[in-house]
Amino acid sequence: MEYIFIALFIIFILMLAVNVRIVPQAKNFVIERLGAYHATWSTGVHFKLPLIDRVANQVSLKEKVIDFDPQPVITKDNVTMQIDTVVYYQITDPKLYTYGVEHPMSAIENLTATTLRNIIGDLELDETLTSRDHINTKMRSILDDATDAWGIKVNRVELKNILPPKEIQEAMERQMKAERERREAVLRAEGEKDSAILVAEGARRAQILRAEAEKEARIRKAEGEAEAIRKVQEATADGIRMIREAGADEAYIKLQAIEAFAKAADGKATKLIIPSDMQGLVGLVSSLKEAAKDVSAEK
Repeated sequence: MEYIFIALFIIFILMLAVNVRIVPQAKNFVIERLGAYHATWSTGVHFKLPLIDRVANQVSLKEKVIDFDPQPVITKDNVTMQIDTVVYYQITDPKLYTYGVEHPMSAIENLTATTLRNIIGDLELDETLTSRDHINTKMRSILDDATDAWGIKVNRVELKNILPPKEIQEAMERQMKAERERREAVLRAEGEKDSAILVAEGARRAQILRAEAEKEARIRKAEGEAEAIRKVQEATADGIRMIREAGADEAYIKLQAIEAFAKAADGKATKLIIPSDMQGLVGLVSSLKEAAKDVSAEK
């Protein structure tokens, strides 16, 4: 009897160990009781009834990434190309994820492919190549709405690669090369234009500076000449003032006249007319000369 109790105790311990479940972080367990949905276990310790409850699904709540294979799509202008997509999704309702759709990942892949074909079919090749953000946003919105019933939230959709046909790629490369050459020619022409403008501006500025320098030189020269004339006039005025102060201004003037007549007499003129008022002065000068000679003889 003792061995029977020991055996029963061991069986109880084993059944307790098997039916006590610990749900880790970022996971949920979907529990069925007698084949029907019973509860969703979150993080922590839980106990299920033996032979009655079972774990129908263990669902991770982490964000997941699916990289789908390239899909053939046709643009509005009948260009066939290969596009592969990357979908970032997260399970928000473990119950809907478990019971909402069979093979959820396959359903998302097919939904992504059909949505991509519908969007690309409304765009031309150039629009497809330049509208990635628009396509990504539109696909995310459509997929998120469609997967709500499956307990899935689509956070982001990205077009990973867009592969046009080879001949289209070659044509695009030629077009890009021509565009780069055109831009290079435009930049070169603009550079030459700017250089010519700078050279012309420099020449104009140099001419202006030369003209200003010449103008300044002429002004300085004129100021120098004016200053010289002013100095001469001041000296002459000072001399006349000194003569007047000495009381000999009339005699000085007459002497100046005599010197002028003397210079005229040295010329080739045969007749010289002396004003009457200067004759007395001439006599006076002669008398002064004679007196000077007598004084010299006496000495």
